[in-house]
Amino acid sequence: MGSVRNLKSIYLSKSWVYNEKADYKNAYDFLSRHLELKDSLDQVAQVERISELEVKYESEKQELEIANLEKDKKNDRLTIEKEQEQKVYMLIGAGLLTIVILIIFKAYRTKNNDNLLIAKQKEEVITQKGLIEFAHDELEVKNKEIMDSITYAKRIQSAILPPKKLVQQYLQKSFILYLPKDIVAGDFYWMETINNTLLFAAADCTGHGVPGAMISVVCNNALNRSVREYGLSDPGKILDKTREIVIQEFEKSEEDVNDGMDIALCAMDFFPVGTDADEPHAVNLKFAGAQNPLWIIRKDSSEVEMILGNKQPIGKYFNILPFITTDIQLFKGDTIYIFSDGYSDQFGGEKGKKMKASNFKKILVDVQHLEMEQQYSAILERFENWRSTFEQLDDVCVIGVQI
Repeated sequence: MGSVRNLKSIYLSKSWVYNEKADYKNAYDFLSRHLELKDSLDQVAQVERISELEVKYESEKQELEIANLEKDKKNDRLTIEKEQEQKVYMLIGAGLLTIVILIIFKAYRTKNNDNLLIAKQKEEVITQKGLIEFAHDELEVKNKEIMDSITYAKRIQSAILPPKKLVQQYLQKSFILYLPKDIVAGDFYWMETINNTLLFAAADCTGHGVPGAMISVVCNNALNRSVREYGLSDPGKILDKTREIVIQEFEKSEEDVNDGMDIALCAMDFFPVGTDADEPHAVNLKFAGAQNPLWIIRKDSSEVEMILGNKQPIGKYFNILPFITTDIQLFKGDTIYIFSDGYSDQFGGEKGKKMKASNFKKILVDVQHLEMEQQYSAILERFENWRSTFEQLDDVCVIGVQI
């Protein structure tokens, strides 16, 4: 508003506010501005006062000279009065000069105190900065330790996944799109063989990251035990036994654990059935699912055939029922897909919405003319283009197999 004195008071008030908020940089900045204005105003006042005294002194001096010129014409009484008046003026001048000296001294002392306060605040800022740097270094060390642990956990989780060589041995025309949201994942893919039957699955455990990865280890072990220890090969019975094992493992905890797994599980003969080379070779496929379906796209078709699993997870559930195994006959050129929900649940596109299963189906139909490796690249590219700048929402696992 054009008032320097008001501005000086405002700077001082802001300095104390920032000091109370522990923002020492801004506190120091506004205090410096206050002192600069204060010094400027004090200097201006002193100059004005001295100038005023000089003018008054010169005026008095002129009057005295006039009086001296006239004193010869006046009697002794008037001369004495003039001398006394002159003494009074001298006393006043001395008093005023004393006041000026006192004002200057007070201003000097105030400025010196302000400098001491600024120095103290600087020291506090430096100390605070040192504490922040120390905390930052400690945080970096802790973060590195955590990241090293998670990275090692990824090595352990990778060890339980089927190696690429084994997948190619049994599923020559196939791909596995596996995109953990974090370093480790709650999603995993699984493969096992028993009695000339190939079992493979796409699983989605509760959560993602480290918690999801821990649950995936329990569920992966339960699948392995169902096949290796109990000798099961029927997908529905495998899921029944896996659920039983998972619930038993979680019941050992003193806390109530309701986590579990959604899964799509397939069982297929090693080699196609049929002997006539002129006819399409048929493959017998058995499927069971916990929440997750199986999608089939027949050769030269643009329709997606969907085989639903049971609407219940692997884990605790209010109405547990046996899992149903569905028998399906596949022919040469047919393609099947099993997956977690991470792909279709991803936010993105121009409006930032979920992709949804309908768009995922369109993508799979669009890439049917491609070889499986090319399908993998196309599906990954479509996902990244859809996601764009959005954060990945969940782990992604998609398995495609062509007969």
